[in-house]
Amino acid sequence: MEDIYTLGIESSCDETSVAIVKNGREILSNVIDTQIPIHEKYGGVVPEIASRNHIEAISRVTKKALEEAKMTLEQIDAVTPTYGPGLVGALLVGLSYAKALSFAINKPLVGVNHIQGHIAANYITYKELEPPFLCVMMSGGNTQIIHVKDYTEFEVLGKTRDDAIGEAFDKVARVVGLGYPGGPKVDKLAQEGKPTIDLPKTHFENMDFSFSGIKTAVINLHHKNPEINKADLCASFEKTVTEILIENISKAIKLTGIKTIALAGGVSANSYIRKAFMELKQKGMEIYMPDLKLCTDNAAMIASAGYYNYMQGKRDTLDLNAIPNLKL
Repeated sequence: MEDIYTLGIESSCDETSVAIVKNGREILSNVIDTQIPIHEKYGGVVPEIASRNHIEAISRVTKKALEEAKMTLEQIDAVTPTYGPGLVGALLVGLSYAKALSFAINKPLVGVNHIQGHIAANYITYKELEPPFLCVMMSGGNTQIIHVKDYTEFEVLGKTRDDAIGEAFDKVARVVGLGYPGGPKVDKLAQEGKPTIDLPKTHFENMDFSFSGIKTAVINLHHKNPEINKADLCASFEKTVTEILIENISKAIKLTGIKTIALAGGVSANSYIRKAFMELKQKGMEIYMPDLKLCTDNAAMIASAGYYNYMQGKRDTLDLNAIPNLKL
């Protein structure tokens, strides 16, 4: 079988990324232009500023990705952009660029769901991983337990009813004065503390999540006692949300009988969460988690997911639109 090269484009939030991936598993280039320093001073991503920066970066990033892969546009088999979910203005930059590219080089346009991309990050890290497996998707915009039945077939078993886990991390970081981006900063400070503070957990009969209660509890505790040990508060928050994730994945294992578990999304880079999931190996589970550099938004994971869409025969026309609240 001949090799297939997909060019992935990711611009759903504050990273402009272009990658070239061979056969869905091998990265030839993965260029990421991050806007974190730009948005840091605002305490979060400003959509309008993000879109403008994507426009400025995208041609340069594409050129660099081709150079690093030592390839020309003519050697690409498919152009695979993220078309949702995400910030609509940001998505439109990458998608419009991808359409123009696809039209110019006369190669198929294959749209990718950003969540599918996060799942596919595991295929790059683990060449041997194949569906079916369970995936715990945890990012700034999504928290879900997904039954990955095949490369392009998914069933969402549980989802958040309010805030996503990454959103809760960012809010906690803001409250204790750590700034943006919250996840890595909470993780770092938590390592200096002890999880001694009791925080509430929301329990549902099914596998749904809710993080607004714990987020509000942290805000109230800090508000009532500004002298509270911030490291302990961060450690307690991490421990509690991890327990919620483990409880729900345990229900999914019981329901499906599947013992292969993959983590996905930006929050899967959290050291406490990774360690807690690795401990499940002692209970006979197989645990997969993407390389740290593939946890956050990047185009390699999009190119990987795009490859599987392409192989399934998915093709999009030039009227493909950005869908900010796209479901899996």
